[in-house]
Amino acid sequence: MQRSPERKREVTGRDQGHDDESGNEYLKRIDSYIEHLAANLWHLNKYIHDNPELAFEEHKAHDALVLLMKTQKEWKITPSAYGLQTAWVAVYDSWNPGPVVSFNAEMADALPNLGHACGHNLIATASIAAGLATAQMIEQYNLPGRVMIFGTPGEEGIGGGKIRLLEAGAYDGVDVSLISHPGILNNSPRVRTTAFARIEVEYFGRAAHAANSPWLGINALDALVIAYNSISVLRQQTMPTDVIGMSITNGGAAPNVIHAYAAGVCVLRAASALRLRDLQQKVCACFHAGAEATGAQVEIKVTPGYADHVPNLVLASLYTKYWNLLPDVPSPPIPPGDQRTFVKASTDQGNISYAMPSVNASFAIPPGPLKGQPHSPEFEKSSGTREAFERALRVGKALAGTAVDILSKPGLLEEVKAQWRSDMEAAGVIVRRS
Repeated sequence: MQRSPERKREVTGRDQGHDDESGNEYLKRIDSYIEHLAANLWHLNKYIHDNPELAFEEHKAHDALVLLMKTQKEWKITPSAYGLQTAWVAVYDSWNPGPVVSFNAEMADALPNLGHACGHNLIATASIAAGLATAQMIEQYNLPGRVMIFGTPGEEGIGGGKIRLLEAGAYDGVDVSLISHPGILNNSPRVRTTAFARIEVEYFGRAAHAANSPWLGINALDALVIAYNSISVLRQQTMPTDVIGMSITNGGAAPNVIHAYAAGVCVLRAASALRLRDLQQKVCACFHAGAEATGAQVEIKVTPGYADHVPNLVLASLYTKYWNLLPDVPSPPIPPGDQRTFVKASTDQGNISYAMPSVNASFAIPPGPLKGQPHSPEFEKSSGTREAFERALRVGKALAGTAVDILSKPGLLEEVKAQWRSDMEAAGVIVRRS
């Protein structure tokens, strides 16, 4: 049951202020509380891992996570939230004004024929642990503000659940968003991912017999081949962080005719949303060139993918502090200073990072003998091990420490937002000052 608004309490945590000693005290309580939850979280983690479900079909994971959250006191739970059957939202409110911190719990969203080869079960575990521990600290230390957990479906592919929730207003009023992602290479809260988009192209020509009267035809396949070769030439002058992949999905009809129809698909990746826009314009110019050269008509459909993830350095420094305060720091170490960790993958958390300060903390789990990375059968097995689960709990503790610092330290949220505004301005985004 949600706490009644009449039960307001004195905000002793924020009034007194907190230094590093209080941070250590928070971490001790967070560590103890998450270890207390470990048995239940392990069963939940294994259940999700052993019952993989595809994007936006995560019904078992949704029901299991909602059931767990409903056993927690004073949380308000909304299943099938914002018009998405497998999305859910959980809110714990102190009923004292303060920051709103949130955790995104990616759930099942498995890969076709691979299962949990991206470790979404571990992402859910870390976020649930962090959210529950943050609420516990609010209760124990009379901290102000609110903590929210979003069950976010459909991260794999295009049309991610976080984007749909963002567009539906689910994150309105949220100050920061925290999440994690497993791999085998990096421990880092300063992860920078790529932006990507999908472009589908169709050419419409005019059929004619290739031997009797080819001059009557307009060759759609020629238009596509010209575009394909133009894009291949374009690659010579792209940036090292640009990726262009293209396939011909329809190469025309019989070989003895002038082809009336041809089609292809192109996938673009770039280091930033701004760079992606420029790359997309160049690729579309190649498609138009094919049409201009042959006289074919062209139709281009651009499907926006995910924005690059822009890590908030202030939040990252808090996470690093708590990660390193926990005993037995695993390898590899978090990179020093403000060094970013670039990953040539994409996530809908990137779109969240353009809407509010965000951390998407990468964490390395023990690999299999072949050191299979995400999206491999071996990583699917690795993500279901007890060792991977224990690493996810450590991540949950560091995320919770980060959230509690935001709730308890006056002025810290303003520093986080100032950094975010600076990052957005550097990315070419106009930010309304608040």
